[in-house]
Amino acid sequence: MHVTGPIATTPKRGRAVADSYVEDAASLAVIKLVSREKNVAARLLTHPSRCRRNTAQARQLAMYLVHVSLGRSLTEVGRVFGRDRTTVSYACALIEDGRDDARFDAAVGQLELQIEENLLQYEQEGGHGPR
Repeated sequence: MHVTGPIATTPKRGRAVADSYVEDAASLAVIKLVSREKNVAARLLTHPSRCRRNTAQARQLAMYLVHVSLGRSLTEVGRVFGRDRTTVSYACALIEDGRDDARFDAAVGQLELQIEENLLQYEQEGGHGPR
């Protein structure tokens, strides 16, 4: 399930480049879902700068969901977001810690459910899985 889209980074140091693309359609779908839910531009989630707090938190959530819901390695997630795997690990730890709050946990759980439903629908329509 490889397609191209307008969100892009190079693997080296997360520099945004207009002519490269996120090739993992499932990761792109998660980025767009988080972007919509958190009201943050999707391009900012893969932007090389830290951005504002709400953008950074949305990016951390998106990295967590790509890692946990799609089963991508920390290195693969880092490549999608233009970040180092240790940054992805830190983001995942922050989200896991945040899940101690019942409301936050419920919100993350809803997003995980939406991702799972989207993957099932894709597979039923003849897709070849989440990659």
